[in-house]
Amino acid sequence: MLFRLLLSLVGLLLVVTLGVVSFYWRFALAAVTPPPASTFSIQLVQKGQVLAGMGNCAACHTTKGGAPLAGGLPMATPFGIICSSNITPDPDTGIGRWSQDAFKRAMREGVRQDGAHLFPAFPYTHFTIINDEDLSALYAFLMTRPAVHALTPVNTIPFPLNIRSLQAGWKLLYFDKKPYQTNVSQSVDWNRGRYLAEGIAHCAACHTPRNFLGAEKKNSAYLGAQIDGWFAPALTAANTSPLPWTQAELFSYLRSGVSQFHGVASGPMSEVVHQGLVLSPDADIHALATYFININGSPVATTSTASADTITATNLAKILGKSAQVSDLYTDCGANLYLAACASCHSNSNGVPTGVRPELGLNSVLTATDPSNLLRVILTGAARRSLVNA
Repeated sequence: MLFRLLLSLVGLLLVVTLGVVSFYWRFALAAVTPPPASTFSIQLVQKGQVLAGMGNCAACHTTKGGAPLAGGLPMATPFGIICSSNITPDPDTGIGRWSQDAFKRAMREGVRQDGAHLFPAFPYTHFTIINDEDLSALYAFLMTRPAVHALTPVNTIPFPLNIRSLQAGWKLLYFDKKPYQTNVSQSVDWNRGRYLAEGIAHCAACHTPRNFLGAEKKNSAYLGAQIDGWFAPALTAANTSPLPWTQAELFSYLRSGVSQFHGVASGPMSEVVHQGLVLSPDADIHALATYFININGSPVATTSTASADTITATNLAKILGKSAQVSDLYTDCGANLYLAACASCHSNSNGVPTGVRPELGLNSVLTATDPSNLLRVILTGAARRSLVNA
């Protein structure tokens, strides 16, 4: 009896699995002759370039010292190493023989030209909301890049996780394929910011924790997560910054990588700002700031230097685990190190914080729930990293 029950359960599981796989089965789309660059207008290519920057495509699809967008970057995941693919128009190793329909299917459904499912390390779960016009522009940009013959290294994901057809089950659980829906109760700027943040910029991919199957925890959106040894902080009211982020400060941070009251962009976020968003128009940066300030619940008004100055000393004391009495700081080993090595530059005696020498009593890195960013900056610095050859 027990054997029959087990056999029935195995049979049922097999039927369900085959049903899911067959439901998500995708056929290969016909290969095309690589379209000549003259096929696309300059304006369309330029728009695609801005979108590719917003999506920070080069950061994942370019190895250090390698040809831009030729792939091969190894990305460590809990399931093994996944190497990014070649997205140049090379006809043999890149996407040169992909039609525009094949490209759009990959972006929106996570399915390659040959019909194989992509692993969700590629954030198609966000790209699914990108509209046709923007995808056409992105396709035009990629198809006009120099073609690079570069084979993608083999992934190290173990069996059976490396079976791409099983991704159909993952999609059944976690992939919500639907177009962007405008929120009529919000402003044009807010909707533009949400469309960019949730779509091409895929901000949640770094700033949202994931479950044991690698899917973003929808009920913990933007609550912060570890990424490449750095900590992507919460973008909601859970953010622990001493001063609340304002729209003006967030715009400054996204535009220049510097916030007077919060510090400078470093690590992966430095790449986002200085390599990705650099071509984005101010209007789109304003839209992003509008959206995130809204979900953060922070005030729209500009933070004053006076309000910053009043909390600097007490916050620094709390960071060092002491009382608000400055004299107590001298008795602490960490405080002595700070006073000897940091204070001369980072304690602004005139009471006006500056982005060039961030005031550590206000700095978001020191008040974060995870110390990774502080440790990385101390050990390796906050200089920009360049992945794309000039």
